[in-house]
Amino acid sequence: MNHPNLKNKLALPSLATVFFALAFYFALQLAPLPLSEYFLLAPQKWPVALQLTALGLSLSVAFIVVRVVGELVFFLFRKRKGYEAPSLLRDIFSLVAYAAGITIILKSFFPAISFGALLSGSALLGIILGLALQDTLGNLFAGVSLHADKPFQVGDVITVGKWVGTVESITWRAVKLRTFQNHVVMVSNSQVSKESIEVCPRGNANARLVSFGASYTESPVRVTHVVREALREVDNVLRYMTPIVRVRNLGESSIEYEVKYWLDDYARYNDTDALVRQRIWYAFSRAGMHFPHPMLTLNIERRAANGKPPIDGLGIVERLSTVDIFAPLTGEELKLLARSVSKHVFAPGETIIRAGDEGASMFVVHEGRVEVKVVQKGEMRTLGLLHDGDFFGEMALFTGEPRTAHVIAAEETTVLEIGYEAMKHLFDTNPDLVESLGQTIAERRAGLRVNAAVVPNQENGSAGLLASIKRFFKIK
Repeated sequence: MNHPNLKNKLALPSLATVFFALAFYFALQLAPLPLSEYFLLAPQKWPVALQLTALGLSLSVAFIVVRVVGELVFFLFRKRKGYEAPSLLRDIFSLVAYAAGITIILKSFFPAISFGALLSGSALLGIILGLALQDTLGNLFAGVSLHADKPFQVGDVITVGKWVGTVESITWRAVKLRTFQNHVVMVSNSQVSKESIEVCPRGNANARLVSFGASYTESPVRVTHVVREALREVDNVLRYMTPIVRVRNLGESSIEYEVKYWLDDYARYNDTDALVRQRIWYAFSRAGMHFPHPMLTLNIERRAANGKPPIDGLGIVERLSTVDIFAPLTGEELKLLARSVSKHVFAPGETIIRAGDEGASMFVVHEGRVEVKVVQKGEMRTLGLLHDGDFFGEMALFTGEPRTAHVIAAEETTVLEIGYEAMKHLFDTNPDLVESLGQTIAERRAGLRVNAAVVPNQENGSAGLLASIKRFFKIK
C-alpha cells in the first residue's frame, strides 16, 4: 500500500478522533453516573454533552475505518489488475461506505428518527436539486456507465470528437486527456458517452498506415522488399510483425503505396511515422529509386553545409587515395576503381552491416561516423567509432568471410561501397596487385589492436591471407 498517501488521508480523522476522545473523557468526568452504567442505557438517554462527544468519536472512527478499508481494497485491486483503480470507482466506493457508516451510527444514537419519512419529505427537494444539477448528474451516471462498460482504461490512446490523447484519469465528472502537444483536455463524461470513440489500447499491437509513391519503372516486388528492409530496425516498430506494403492506386505519375506497420507504444505514433518516412527516403536513395512528381526538376549545383565540395568522381578518388590498403594502387587504377564505387547514405541509427551476414564488399566512411558493435554475453557492446576515411568489411571483400560485427550509423553518414566485381577487374588487369594488396592488408592486421574484434586474428600470416584472396578471386 502507499503508506505516505495513507498517512495523509488519516491525519485529519486521527486528530478528530483524539479530540473527541478527550472531550468524551472530560464529559464522562462531569456525568453523574459511572461509565459502566451508561453502557447499560440507550445512547439517547445519555447527557447531551456525553451524547454529542460519543457521536463525534464514532463518526471520526468510522471515517478512519472506511479509509483504511478503501486503501486495502484498492491495493488488492492494483495487485490483481496491474494498474490503479479509476478515481470514479474510488469516489463511488467512498460515497457508499461513508453513507452506510453515517446511517448506522445515526440510527444507533437516534433510533426515533424515521429515515423513510425523512427521505419522503425530501423528495421535492431532490426533484429541485435534480433539475438544477442535471448536467452534473448526467456526468456522474455517464461516468458510472463508462466504468461498467470499460471501453478504455488509463494509459490508452483515444480519439473523442476533435481530441486525440492519452487517458490520464477517469473521474465522476470528466475524462482527462493529455494530447500529443502536451496539453490537458477535460472531456465531460456525458460528451464522451455521446461521441464515437476510437480506442488504441495500451499493450495492444496497434497499426499505422504511411503512404508514399514510387516510380512506374520500379516493380512492386522490389519496392516492397526495399521498404520492409528499411523498417527492420526502426525504433518503436514491432520487429515480430512484418510490415505490409500494398499498392493503393496507380496514379498519373507514380504508383501509390501504403505501408502498414505495428507500434510498441502507440502514443509515439507521430514521431514513428516521421521516422518511417525518413527511413524510406534513405532506403530509396541507396537503391537508386526516386519519388516521382509532376513538377519541373532543376539540377542546381550546391555545396555541402560543411563547406566541402559535393561528392563526385574526383572526390571519390581523393577519398580512396587516403585508404592505406589502396596505397599500392596507381592514380589510374584509383580512377578505375572509383567508377565502380557505389555511394550510400544512411540515417542515424541505421545498420549498415550485421554480424554473421554474407557479403563480398567493403565500405569506406566518406562523411559521418559509424559505431562498431559486437554482442558479448548477450549484450551489445560498442567497440569504437570510425570517422571520415576509415573503412570496414575488407575481409568480406577480399576473402568472402562473413561479417564479424554490427556497424551502425552514429549520424547521417555517407559510405562508399567497393564490390567484388570492381576488385576482380583490377586484379585481372594487373595480377601483381594481389600480392601487394595482400601484403598491405596483412601488415595492417598484424598491427591492429583497437579494432581486433572487427578484424579477428587469423591462424595463418600473410601467406595464408594471400592464398585466401587468390582462392576467392579465382586467381592462379
